[in-house]
Amino acid sequence: MATGWYVLHVYSGHEKKIKELIEQLLRIGELDREIVREVTVPTEKFVEKGKNGKERTVTRNFMPGYVLVEMDLPDADMGWKIPCSKIRAIQGVSGFLGPTDRKPQPLSGDEARAILQKSGDIKGERQVRSRLTFSQGEQVKITEGPFETFTGVIDEVYPDKNKLKVMVGIFGRNTPVEVDFLQVEKI
Repeated sequence: MATGWYVLHVYSGHEKKIKELIEQLLRIGELDREIVREVTVPTEKFVEKGKNGKERTVTRNFMPGYVLVEMDLPDADMGWKIPCSKIRAIQGVSGFLGPTDRKPQPLSGDEARAILQKSGDIKGERQVRSRLTFSQGEQVKITEGPFETFTGVIDEVYPDKNKLKVMVGIFGRNTPVEVDFLQVEKI
């Protein structure tokens, strides 16, 4: 037996409910805890700026319609069919990713690690991202910080850091200023 993360295809919007139902089957003993280890819905956090200017953190599924299930499926004698069929029988579950007549294939280690780090289920560089999008050459007004009320042109965008390099006119010269996405607004 080899432990791996398997992708379960579910009805979009039902991910949390399916996760809870699988956990309930584990609690009542319908599913073996030795086989089904963990269930997770891949989510990420975004910072949004509302119309009133206040920031709020929003959690959303970044893989809508999918649930990850860590399982240690037995190879011999089709022992994998029993737990997989119990999970497939849950209302709202379409099945595991891959062919329905064969044993489901787990994600590769790198794929699973990348998804779990992005969702914060394992330690890694999980960052709260901004939903705002900016591009080079756009005009923006700085709304917070020491350069508040200054306007400038975006010179570089660093989406992984949620930062911008804005060229701002100070004393008649263009000066690069690094600001956070949430410290500016588009003009």
